[in-house]
Order: sequence, then structure tokens, then C-alpha cells
Amino acid sequence: MRPPRILLLLVAALGCLTPLARATVDSLVREGLAAEAQLDTRRALELFLDAERSRPDDAAVLRKIARLYSDLSLDLSDLSEQRKSVERALDYSRRAVAADPSNAEGVLCLAVCYGKLALQGGARDRVKYSRMVREETVRALNLDPGYAWAHHLLGRWNHEVSTLSTTARVVVRVFYGGLPDASTAEAVKHLKRAVELEPAQLQHQLELGFAYLANNEPEQARAAFTAGLAMPSHEKHDEPAKVRARAALAQLP
Repeated sequence: MRPPRILLLLVAALGCLTPLARATVDSLVREGLAAEAQLDTRRALELFLDAERSRPDDAAVLRKIARLYSDLSLDLSDLSEQRKSVERALDYSRRAVAADPSNAEGVLCLAVCYGKLALQGGARDRVKYSRMVREETVRALNLDPGYAWAHHLLGRWNHEVSTLSTTARVVVRVFYGGLPDASTAEAVKHLKRAVELEPAQLQHQLELGFAYLANNEPEQARAAFTAGLAMPSHEKHDEPAKVRARAALAQLP
């Protein structure tokens, strides 16, 4: 049976609109990336959320929304609002991984969210989420051994866990089952690899400086801090990282 003329017209109209809709979403993505580059996290998030309405299963869009919600948490003063923003980031990270399980960036988004939730929780949550940070970061590296930010995060994890006080280690082991092994040498190894992969990324250099300090290598720490501080800031986290590094560098003899 021949379809009604009105149905044919509707199908034709939808076919004409599809390229236009695609162009509109692409435009939203470009504007969102531009806003992010200007450190306007709220505006970038609005634009990517608009793009998501047309592409709800686009893993790249979902990953970007996850990162923006994560970044937005740093701009919020209310602790409950910070947590809500991180939880939204985690939800989008999970959706992104479901849409594209083989993408290392999406998996690392999970690790970053777990790390932020660990900082906001009590002792039990800190231990639980710390384990999950390592698990997802290792998974990201298994997917992409050359992913600099996964090496960065695993380096930071090793640094932070290996420098826990003796008392904290005992409490974690006795009451919460302990944490995987970590060392300052592993922290240096992974952060050096991150620098090798992305030598122009100042955050890799600065975190390597902290790892060197923890590993009792002050001269190497000085060199890493100096190199990172000489680089121009481009991203939202760059200036806070420089503030920490300058303070540490000032304490070196």
C-alpha cells in the first residue's frame, strides 16, 4: 500500500533537517570548547548540555560534560553543591564509558571523580574511593599505555598513599582492609613518563617536582618546579598548581 502523502512529506522534511541539526550540534561543541578555553566553565557546560539533548549517546560529548561538572565543583563554595557537581560528573562518566568502553579518557574520568569523592568523604569512603581511583587508572593505562594523564594520576596516587603517616597506615589496615602497595619511586616513574609523553604540560612537571621531594631528591624537584613554573598557564587547574609549587620551591634550601 502506498504511504499517505503527508507521511512522505514528513520523511522528506526530516531528511532535510538532519544535516542542519548535525551542524547545529557541531556549532554548540565548537562554542563549548571555546568557552572552556576561556575558563568559562559554566558557559561551556551549558553549551555541551544543549549538544547532549541532540546527541544523548555521544561518548565524546558525555566525557566533556563529565569533565566540566568536575571542574565546576572547584568554583563552588558550598560543600553539598560541590558534592552534587562531582556526583553529576560521575554519572556522566559512567554513561560515557557505557557508550564507549574502550576509551581510556572516559575511564580516567571515573578515577578523577572517585578521587574527588574521597576527599569529601569520611575515613571509610576515603579508603574505598582510593582503591577505585587506582583500579580505574590502571584500567585506563591498560587501554592506552601512552595516556599521559593516566600516568599522571597513578603517579599522584602513589605519592599520596606512600606518604601516609604510620598511624594512618595502621588505621587503614586494621579498620578498612588496607590499600594496595604504593611508593614514592613509583610516583616518580609514572610522573616522569607523563612528562616524556607531554613535555609541554606544566602540571606533569609540577607534580613530578612533588614526587621528587617525597623521594628525597631535592635538586631534581627544584629542576621540575622551575621548568613547570616557566610554562604559560592555559587550563583551569594551572594557576592553583603553580601556587602549590611556588610554596614548595620557596621551602627548598
